Formats: sequence, structure tokens, C-alpha cells
Amino acid sequence: MKLPVASNRQSLRSTWRIIRQFRGLITVVVIFQLLAALSAIAMPWIVGHLIDLINAGTSKDTVVSYLIVVGILVIAQTGFGYVGEYTSRIFGEGVYAKLREDLVDTVAHLPLSAVESAGTGDLLGRTTHDVSRVEYMVRQGLSRILVLALTIIGTLVAAFFVSPLLSIVLVFPILANPVVIVWYLRRATPGYRAASAEWANISGIASETVEHASTVDALSLAKVRNNYFDTTAQNLWKLERYTTWLRFILLGTLIFIDLLPVILVVLFGAWGIAHGFVTLGAVTTVALYAMQLRGPLGEFGFWVDILQVTSVSLARIFGVSNVPADREPTGQTPDDNTIRAHGVTYAYREGRDVLHDVDLELHAGETLAIVGPSGAGKSTFGRMLAGIHPPNSGSVEAGGVPLVELTEDTLHHNVVLVTQEHHVFVGTVADNLRLVKPDVSIEQMRGALEAVEALEWVDSLDDGLDTVVGSGALELSPAQAQQLALARIVLMDPHTLVLDEATSLMDPTAARSLERALGRVLAGRTVVAIAHRLYTAHDADRIAVMVDGRIVELGTHDELVARGGEYAELWKVWSHE
Repeated sequence: MKLPVASNRQSLRSTWRIIRQFRGLITVVVIFQLLAALSAIAMPWIVGHLIDLINAGTSKDTVVSYLIVVGILVIAQTGFGYVGEYTSRIFGEGVYAKLREDLVDTVAHLPLSAVESAGTGDLLGRTTHDVSRVEYMVRQGLSRILVLALTIIGTLVAAFFVSPLLSIVLVFPILANPVVIVWYLRRATPGYRAASAEWANISGIASETVEHASTVDALSLAKVRNNYFDTTAQNLWKLERYTTWLRFILLGTLIFIDLLPVILVVLFGAWGIAHGFVTLGAVTTVALYAMQLRGPLGEFGFWVDILQVTSVSLARIFGVSNVPADREPTGQTPDDNTIRAHGVTYAYREGRDVLHDVDLELHAGETLAIVGPSGAGKSTFGRMLAGIHPPNSGSVEAGGVPLVELTEDTLHHNVVLVTQEHHVFVGTVADNLRLVKPDVSIEQMRGALEAVEALEWVDSLDDGLDTVVGSGALELSPAQAQQLALARIVLMDPHTLVLDEATSLMDPTAARSLERALGRVLAGRTVVAIAHRLYTAHDADRIAVMVDGRIVELGTHDELVARGGEYAELWKVWSHE
């Protein structure tokens, strides 16, 4: 499964929705760029008119006056162009920032089930490679295209007023360029779309191989992964070479088309002067206009190519918002803090169930440990209990309300999942804690850090809570990063907490110390602990043993050991290690 791609109409509508939020800046850009274009258009007209005056025997003072006006226009064009370009860059930065903010907001609220089904590579490609491809177009292209359009239209209108007969020649590139561009787009669009998909595959292969390097080495999969990467890179090379040739043909053809009017104006103008149809000044003016059009038309072809790449990336970026929701909040609120699972069945792939008709009721305030062999479905069931995944059949309820019918805020107030995966966001330690509670006080932050036994090392940092951590700053150890993630959970204050091997990256001594500290903080709350370390089960109020997606045993440590079943065997092996 791949994440959806937006249609052209949706991409245009979404882009316009962002752009129209900067109407004031757009107005300023249009006004000053139009004034700059008019200044540039006026100069060839003055030069042509001056040539006719010189032929008619005008005075030296008149020539000097016209040249002064040309100088003033040059200065005016420079000033108007500077203000227009400066404002357009502000406009581009604003649009780009808004685009990224909206994308981050959309990604943050994506159903986790959809992300896992699509794979991390697809989402990573959209949030990195596609965003970087859009950057240049948004920051500079939008304003440049606007300037080019104003210049081209203004030049054509001015040329028509100078000489309608000669200006007909200037229409040729306006008509021919779209034909070439349409030819190009029909072939380039599929190529760019396929190339973007291959870039996403490369991102996924690289990130997965690096993140799971130990597994790759342990299973001797290096050659397999390298071959997979090489095959994908070869496909990408072929696509990039194909689109490069298309760009070469496009730009070469456009250069020829844009140069042809200059030649035709001079040839036709020479014939017209000889027959009295036009003056030398008119030919000069229109020829200068033809030369003036070469730059905008050539650059317009360049931006068409960039626009095509951008449109493909925008379709992939806006397509993220088309991921269907996997839940429908009804506004109901739970009657109590009890979590119940009824007949829960779940499959990542159709026809291959991971969970089979699982029933479980959590007792408020208890600590329940879920143990079992790898692949038994423990983590999957933990995600069901935390409302991360909706079950394919059956339900998981909090206080009588299915978790998938709760709003996101209400869900997190009731139950939170903490996994062995964690992330340190770039910012201060305090910023990382404020992510879950913007108005948290210093005392509350220190209390949360103390609860997970992180306060001592935070206080030892040079700037304490104000120390900048994350990529490009202080790199925290895996254990410290996990403590920081757990401190965020303490601040969220849910009544039920699902710990999916949350202390797996710490050594056993530190992990047990942390779990005991959490036990003190979470007294009175319901805790579901999913772990391979059986001391967690030993300390729990109840233990659920999962095998092949089913709960096969449920009871206390002593009861299950006395029963001599699956748990007794696990405990026997564990206690003799």
C-alpha cells in the first residue's frame, strides 16, 4: 500500500488556499513588478521614437532629454525591481513555511495504521525529498512566474501599439511554446512521478538498513540489501536520464523558437521600410521588444520544467491529507476508567490474522503484564488497548465507549502507549516536555523528571532544563532519550498506561529501578506492561500469556507457576538464566 497522491485539481486548490493567505504581499509584489515591467517596456519605445526624431533632424537638446529619460527609467526599473523582488522573497518564504507547517500538522495526525501499511520510506520521501523539490519553486518561482507573465503581456501590448503589423511576429513564440510544452508534459509527468516514487524507495531502503544494521549483519543480509538498493538506483538513473533528455529537447526547442521572431522582425522590417509600411524607429522598437521577450520566454520554459517537478511533489505532499481516517469520534465520554477488549481480531494483511478473538478486562488501578514468545501478538494487542489501531472486528472500550470513537485529546487523557521507539526533538529539555503540556510549570517538569530518575543528569547539564538537545546539539544516550519520553507521559497524566518494552534500551538494573519509580508515580493508575523481562511479570498484579495471537493464560504469578503451563515454562527458563 502506498500513501495517496492528490489530483491536479486538489493540488491547485490547496496551493491557492495557502497563497491567498498572503493577499497583501501579493498585491505589493504585483504593483512593484508591474512598475518595473512598464519601465523596461518604455525604454525600447523611447529609443525607437528617438531614432525617428534623429532621422527627421531633431536637435541635440532633444536627444539629450530623451537619454536622460532613459537613464531615469533604468534607475526606476532597478528600484521597482528591488522592492518587488524583496517582497516576493518574503512572500515565497511565508508560503513555504505555511506549506511545511500544514504538512507537519497533517503527518502528526495520520492514522498510524496507514503509515505502517505504506512503509516509512514513502512518508520519509514526501517529507524530505518532495519538500526540498518544492522549496525552490515556492521561494523563488511563484514570484518569477508572476513577473514573467506581466513582462510578456506588457511587451506584447506595447509592441502592438508601436506597429500592429510587426507585432504579429511576436505572437509566434506565444503560440508555439505551449505546443512544445504540452508535448513535453505528456511525456515528463509520468517520468517525474515514477522518479519521485523511486526516490521514496531509496529513502526507505537506506533508513531501514541503517536503523536495523545489527539485524542485517546478524542475518547476513548485506548483499541482499545492497542488491535491492542497486536495482532501485538503476531504475532511478534510467528515469532521471529520460527526463533529462526531455528537458534538453524542451529547452533547445524553446531557445530556437524565441530567437526566430528577432530574425523575422529584422527581415520583415527591412522590407517594410523599403516599401514605406514602417519606420526605422518602429522596427528598432519591435526588434528590441523581440529581444526583450527572449529572456522571459526562455526563463518561462525553465520554470515550466521546475513547475512540472513541483506539481508532482505537491501532489504527493497534499496527497498525505487524503489518507482516510481509521476512526470516527462521536463525542461520547467514558463512564469510568475501565478498559475492556471484546472479541478483538486484527490482521496487517487480509486473511492473515495476528490476533484471534481476544477478550480482556483491565481492573482499574492494577498492573497487568503481557508476556509470551516473539511474534505472539503482544505489541499488536498493546496498540489495540491504547487505541492506536482499530480492530478489524470486536472492540476495545474505555468506560463503555470504543476507543476509536474518542477524540484524540480524550483518548490520550484515558490511555497512552509508550514503546521502545522514542524521539528527541530539537530544542531544549524543557521544550521537549512542553510538547505534551505547553503551560507546564518548572516544578511540574522537575517532578516528572524525578519520577523517571532523570532529574539528576538533567541538573548536571550546563544549562539544566534550558540545555539544547537533539540533532546538531547535545546528543542524549538511548536511555536518557527514553527517560525524557517517559517524563512526557507522566505529564500527560493518563489513567491507563501501556508500556511496550518501554525500558528495553536500558540495562536490567537501570530498567528495574525506573519501573519501580514509575510504579510509585503511577500508583492508582492502570498499567499494562509488555516485556520479555519476567521480573516485570513477577511484580505485576496479574499476568496475561499470549501465544499465537490468543490469551492462553491469565492469573497471578503464583497461580500461573502452580498451573505448570506456558508461563511456568517461561519462568523456569528465565529464573535459571
